[in-house]
Amino acid sequence: MTLCVLEMAQPPFKSEEPFIPKEQETNKEEGSGEEAEDPEEAQLFCPTDGTKLEALNTGEESMPRDPECCDIPFYVSEFVEREVGIDCESLSKVGHLIEQLSESKMKLEEQVLTVSSEVPKRIQKALQNAEDSKKSLCQLLEKERVLHDSINNHLLTSKPWMEDLGVLISQIKEVERHLAYLKWISQIEELSDNIQQYLMTNNVPDAATTLVSMAELDIKLQESSCSHLLTFMRSTVQFWHKILKDKLSSDFEETLTHLHWPFIGPAQSQPFGLATSPANAAEIFNNFETLFSQLLKLQTSDELLTKPKQLPEKYLLPPSPPIILPMQMMLAPLQKRFKYHFTGNRQTNVLSKPEWYLTQVLMWIGNHAKFLEDKVQPILDKAGSPVNARVEFSRALVMLILEKLATDIPCLLYDDNLFCHLVDEVLLFERELHSVHGYLSSFPSCMHILSEETYFQRWLTVERKFALQKMDSMLSSEGAWISQYKDITDVDEMKVPDCAETFMTLLLVITDRYKHLPTAARKLQFLELQKELVDDFRIRLTQVMKEETRAPLAFRYCAILNAVNYIATVLADWADNLFFLQLQQAALEVDSNTLSKLQLGQLASMESSVFDDMINLLERLKHDMLTRQVDHVFREVKDAAKMYRKERWLSLPSQSEQAMMTLSTTACPLLLTLRDRLLQLEQQLCYSLFKIFWQMLAEKVDLFIYQEVILANHFNEGGAAQLQFDMTRNLFPLFSHYCKRPENYFKHIKEACIVLNLNVGSALLLKDVLQSATENRTGTILNSDQPTAVAALNELGIYKLAQQDVEILLNLRTNWPVTAK
Repeated sequence: MTLCVLEMAQPPFKSEEPFIPKEQETNKEEGSGEEAEDPEEAQLFCPTDGTKLEALNTGEESMPRDPECCDIPFYVSEFVEREVGIDCESLSKVGHLIEQLSESKMKLEEQVLTVSSEVPKRIQKALQNAEDSKKSLCQLLEKERVLHDSINNHLLTSKPWMEDLGVLISQIKEVERHLAYLKWISQIEELSDNIQQYLMTNNVPDAATTLVSMAELDIKLQESSCSHLLTFMRSTVQFWHKILKDKLSSDFEETLTHLHWPFIGPAQSQPFGLATSPANAAEIFNNFETLFSQLLKLQTSDELLTKPKQLPEKYLLPPSPPIILPMQMMLAPLQKRFKYHFTGNRQTNVLSKPEWYLTQVLMWIGNHAKFLEDKVQPILDKAGSPVNARVEFSRALVMLILEKLATDIPCLLYDDNLFCHLVDEVLLFERELHSVHGYLSSFPSCMHILSEETYFQRWLTVERKFALQKMDSMLSSEGAWISQYKDITDVDEMKVPDCAETFMTLLLVITDRYKHLPTAARKLQFLELQKELVDDFRIRLTQVMKEETRAPLAFRYCAILNAVNYIATVLADWADNLFFLQLQQAALEVDSNTLSKLQLGQLASMESSVFDDMINLLERLKHDMLTRQVDHVFREVKDAAKMYRKERWLSLPSQSEQAMMTLSTTACPLLLTLRDRLLQLEQQLCYSLFKIFWQMLAEKVDLFIYQEVILANHFNEGGAAQLQFDMTRNLFPLFSHYCKRPENYFKHIKEACIVLNLNVGSALLLKDVLQSATENRTGTILNSDQPTAVAALNELGIYKLAQQDVEILLNLRTNWPVTAK
């Protein structure tokens, strides 16, 4: 009976986990835990392969699970016993259980059927797609094999006639090249025939235009490897260019002769050299314009055939276009004159007189400027040429100067006087050329010749030599330390000695001399020369100053101090100049490998300047000299204050006992010394230096009187009043000429006088406040009343002195009541 129930209760699917209703899950877990602990429980084996099934004991004992056998019988028997048990009345539940189990079975079957029906369809479809892909791939491979075989067969079959076809194609290409070659020749000959026909009919403008087209063809063929074609083209261009140039040149030169070109003197340049009637003049100018325009058309072919004369590469001249052909012809007579007078053995060709040929060129440029602007420039504008007539004329003449300099400078290199004279004249020439005649800095100039390494180093050497000689002479002159403007008050604010002003003028002249050098590297080398000269002059001033240290208040010592201050001030002004700012930027690019990252950052952010090192050294020297002067005067003040320090401040009569307060007798030497030295240095030092001097001296005097007079003595009421009178009515007014509130520079003295002259009540109250603040500061309450003490001091006008200093000053008072002692 039990076996039949077990067989009927088996689920329709094979699974290791039986179906268990939700309400029974908890009971099952608890029951399984208890059953696992009982070793006496009966065992049930699945009836597989005829194995025996042992009966279970009835009662409360349950069947344990065999881990090696199927668990379904165990779960079924356990479920029946749990739901039905041994009570016969519980059999009424069986029908309900069967319904639940049947419903669950149906749901599970539906789920299994749904899944089992969908999954195979997808798998079947995927397999079918794979089969189709495999078939397609096989078909493609077969087609590829067939096509490969077909191509190989075709190549084998076509190989013989492909070789024949290749020969034919090569022949066709060769014929095409020959045909193109013949077309080029035909085109050249056609242009040549056109030029010939134009010349036969005297149609020079069209002939020149056709020659331009031929020259453009020549330019297009430059990349061709057909050397014979290039030679033929170039020969043809050269042939017709020579014919046209000769024809136009003769007519152009005849027209220039009618114009009396060139204009040798300024008087001839005004009417352009014409003395004929206005009608003839108009005809001549028309012919000039026509011929100039036609020659301008030959510029392209002329550039192909003529290579302009170039100076050696060592001069690093910037690239520039050739001079236009009509301007070359206009310049030819001037070039002949220049070579006639300034080459060979002519008396005008003198090495010591470079100003002769430089001045001559400037005169020629000036004499022809009006004609070039009024007559030549409109022709260029009409032709659409970007050339400036005046600049083009100047550029051609400057090339003559460059050739002359390149020849003469090697002969003058080791004669300092002649070389220096040549440089001076060249610089004057360059200045007038750029400023008056508008010559562009992008074109070759004389500065490129002077920038050649050998010539430039020689220039630097000569510049340094003559600068040092000038410095020697200026320092040894009788008026070296006297200001040129000493009698003019408005001009002599800086009280600059003559040697310092001459030296800065020398530096300014050097700057003007190298300002127009073509490269920043050359300018920076001159800048280093200037810095060397500044440092050398500083050393010379230091040497002279050391000779004057015994008398630091003497006129020469003050003049040296004024000189140092003036040089530092001017260098600081130059640091903001656009030219030196540009050099500062150039230094970043040139010296980026030698400067530290900090220095590069300071230069790039404009926090420092190119003169910072020199300015710092000069400022240090200025401070040392001022300190020496202040110390000297302070020593005199201390010596004069010996009796004032020993004044009997304890026994002086009170203010009420005197008819009128007067200056202490012992204070007179101190004040007289101060007055005399202040007046003396005010006359000898410039305003900025004297301001620093009296402020430094006031600081020292303030501390001296505070420490050596006030803190070293005790004061009764009369002594405190006398001290205040001496300071506020006599000492402070000495400095009132230099500032509005001199007492602000004697804060120790001023505040000490306030404390010493407080009335007794206020002094007692202040003393109590300070003592309370001290007790609170040292006790358990930290600084609770400290602001009160500070506020009390500030209310009295005491800001400089500390609380402890005020307590010391209060203890120096002797006019306390008996109870306050």
